[in-house]
Parts: sequence; C-alpha cells; structure tokens
Amino acid sequence: MTSLLHFEDVALRRGGRLLFEGLDFLLARGELFQVAGPNGSGKSSLIRLAAGLLRADQGRVERSPLALADDNLALDRELPLRAALSFWGQSPDDAMDALGIAHLSDVPVRLLSSGQAKRATLARVLASGAPLWLLDEPLNGLDAQGTARLGQMLSRHLAAGGGVLAASHQPLPGQWHVLELGA
Repeated sequence: MTSLLHFEDVALRRGGRLLFEGLDFLLARGELFQVAGPNGSGKSSLIRLAAGLLRADQGRVERSPLALADDNLALDRELPLRAALSFWGQSPDDAMDALGIAHLSDVPVRLLSSGQAKRATLARVLASGAPLWLLDEPLNGLDAQGTARLGQMLSRHLAAGGGVLAASHQPLPGQWHVLELGA
C-alpha cells in the first residue's frame, strides 16, 4: 500500500442514520487531513472507522499501522506516567520531552490534570512509532504551549514520512487538507 490510509466508496450508518456515503480519499505520507463539519456529522465516527473500531456499511478501508488519540486515555491510571507510556513504545522519555511533561514522569497517571492527560495521550501516540496518527479533537484541554508542542510534533512526524487524520472543531497547527462532512 503506497498510502497510509485509503477510503474507497465508504458509507457509514450509526443509529439507523446515514452519516456519509461514497467517501473516497487517500492520505499519503507527509499529509495532514482534517475532518470538519457540524456536531453529529460523523467526524469522530470517521476516525473510529479509520482506526478499525467501526465497520463500514459499504466500501473499503485500508490502513497502515496506526496510533489513536481520542477521549480514552489508554494509560494505566495507577502507574507513574513513564511506566504507563512504556507499555506503548520504546522511547517514552523522548515523547514526554516533546510534549513538555518529562517532569511528570514519576507522577501516577490518575493525578494528571486534564491538560496534562491530553499531553500524555499525545505522548502515547508519539511513542508508538506508528506511521499513521488518528487524532480526535487533539486541541481539547491543551493550552497555547501544548498547541505549539503539538504543531512541532506534527511537523517532525510528517518529515519522518508519517501522516495524520484529525477531527477538530478548531484550526489545527500546520497546512491541512480539509475533508468536510455534512456539507
């Protein structure tokens, strides 16, 4: 597969409602795709479909190895942050440094603030080494410094040949192709 993510003639229904159909797009290495649209248009569902957590009603989805950052922290809340991140990758220290949370390495995950937890979730994605990142509302809970660090993280990921599909109501740092749902 030359692309990191390929949707071909994809349709998805949730709760008996058609969210989208005939969806075709290719996300190549070095590309950023932002899923936009009003609440209920299927942005988060599209991310979950791309992750393989939902099945398309029609069409085909091909994906490279991926890491998902959504509302689920996916870190053991009782472990110190570094130990919890170690489960997901080989370089938790580099990931914590990149997100500005290295000073929290010995703090149990359950004691992190919501902004620190969001940075920890992004550090988990970074530590994974996956070429495809799926980010659902990555700016929620981030302050200006966290947003700047996310921008730097995205730039390095693209330079290394990675790609990102993100759902967001807010403008994201970087140059994004926009995939509008519900328009």
